[in-house]
Amino acid sequence: MPFLTYPRALQLKKELCETNAQVITPDDENYEEGITRFNESSERVAGAIVLVTSTSEVSKVVSFATKRYIPVVVQGGGYSTSGASSTHGGIVINLSKMSKVAVDPASRTLAAQAGATWAAVDNVAASSGLAVVGCTVNHTSVAGTALGGGYGWLTGRHSLIIDNLLSIKMVLADGRVVDASTTENTDLFWAARGAGQSFGVATELVFKAHRQPNRVFGGCLYYTIDKLPQIVEFANRFEQLSTGKECLFFGFTAPILMETTMIIVIAFYNGPSPEAEKFFEPILSLGPIVNETRMMPYPQINTLMNGAAEYGGRKRFGATNITLPLQVEFLEELYRDFDKIIKTYPRVNETVVVFQLIPYTEIIKVPSDATAFANRGKYYNVGSIFCWNFPELDKKMGSLQNDMMKKIRERAGALQGGKLDDGVGVYANYAGT
Repeated sequence: MPFLTYPRALQLKKELCETNAQVITPDDENYEEGITRFNESSERVAGAIVLVTSTSEVSKVVSFATKRYIPVVVQGGGYSTSGASSTHGGIVINLSKMSKVAVDPASRTLAAQAGATWAAVDNVAASSGLAVVGCTVNHTSVAGTALGGGYGWLTGRHSLIIDNLLSIKMVLADGRVVDASTTENTDLFWAARGAGQSFGVATELVFKAHRQPNRVFGGCLYYTIDKLPQIVEFANRFEQLSTGKECLFFGFTAPILMETTMIIVIAFYNGPSPEAEKFFEPILSLGPIVNETRMMPYPQINTLMNGAAEYGGRKRFGATNITLPLQVEFLEELYRDFDKIIKTYPRVNETVVVFQLIPYTEIIKVPSDATAFANRGKYYNVGSIFCWNFPELDKKMGSLQNDMMKKIRERAGALQGGKLDDGVGVYANYAGT
């Protein structure tokens, strides 16, 4: 496939000269910043970066590239660890300047340009006493996480992000601009909800918003390994206890200041503190080393995991799924595996593995064939991000992560017994990211 040569980059600049788009080429001083990504090993030498400001500009860039067989990638937040938002010699469409968000309290809808962050969405919605089901890491951009399905703290009450998506404006491969919804371009709307990154460049999205006048309870807790049996016991009762207002994340990490591998727990409760403390009493009473739980405005809950979303270093996402109940002995084995990695390899402390118990009751009410999203089942996601700093460890860290996810899948996943009752057991936003 042809690269974008410098003469063609100048031609692209000429075609966009009467627009507000900015074309950045390797000779520009801000080029290095333009190719920087969340994961250093995902960075590629692009032919040009185009900072677009409108759907029509996106259309012009896509048309230009398609006619000349030049590869195009889209950068929202740049958080893919597989290099999906980078290109060697092609064109990067950078959506960061397309970041407007508007809420309509009367209809309880929110419109966001694709480059807006979930932080902006949360804050604009909250200004009207509303909230949108959004990503638990609010640094990320709207379109990438939304089109892959999207789990959030409000999923237990309102299902996935895509189940709250009302319409999408999208630029197709030939440059055409179309709107997709339940009444317009319905096939595209079906496909975009779960596999949307494959069908064009989403530029604007409209979501349902929900009343969220109250603050929420949440925060991080850190425990020593001896508390693992009680935490697993509580997790195993989560399905029976949950009303949809609660979420429980737990797993392993190695905070630098604590000098040892710890159990991390993230609690969420959409309600008043007395109710939340009663629900989480079995783990709150265990005596955490650190307890950061408190009442907070809803937008703040989506900042708790932002520490895992800082640019710099080499990173890799990996994931699988689990079903309950979990065996304490198996979790203790995983802890030892994780701890060995932390102690064996240099500067890997930011690595984390998290079991994500988000209620699936509302998710499975939507038929699996209603959208392209294929992860609707009675199971939970497990996410991991392995972090390191030295290129010579790339293959080793990838292998260690794959081995750990495989072990979890085979010993505790939904595929035990050889088949899944619902869905495929692979969350698109974690697969190949």
